[in-house]
Amino acid sequence: MLLGHLALTFAAIFTGAAFYINFAEQPARLSLDDPALLTEWKPSYARGFAMQAPLAVLGFLLGAATWVITTDWLWLLGGLVLLANWPYTLLVIMPVNNVLNETDPDTAGPTTRVLIEKWGHLHAGRTALGTLSTLLFLGALN
Repeated sequence: MLLGHLALTFAAIFTGAAFYINFAEQPARLSLDDPALLTEWKPSYARGFAMQAPLAVLGFLLGAATWVITTDWLWLLGGLVLLANWPYTLLVIMPVNNVLNETDPDTAGPTTRVLIEKWGHLHAGRTALGTLSTLLFLGALN
């Protein structure tokens, strides 16, 4: 069951990182003025994506492998829910990301702030998907 424990670990790390972004980093960045807000968001998003994207893929692969071994559908479902962060990000969040990444911090203003606030609300969907995946993996362990 080592693969299942690893799947749970990757899902929990993903969820913890997503939770941190929504409940610590996002509120802190919103206290900045508009140019600083965007200046902070850009590298933060790039680093967060580089960390969370592989966690979702690895958690899925480990969950799917555990499903193959155990035939318990909760492992596959947990993996698919975690992997759902990819299409959710690409289809729902990426349009906002693209506008923000194309915006020069020197021209950032109230519209930029609204977009980053929207981004935070959309990112909460990633936290929810990670939480659901973690709970499914925990359920599969019992």
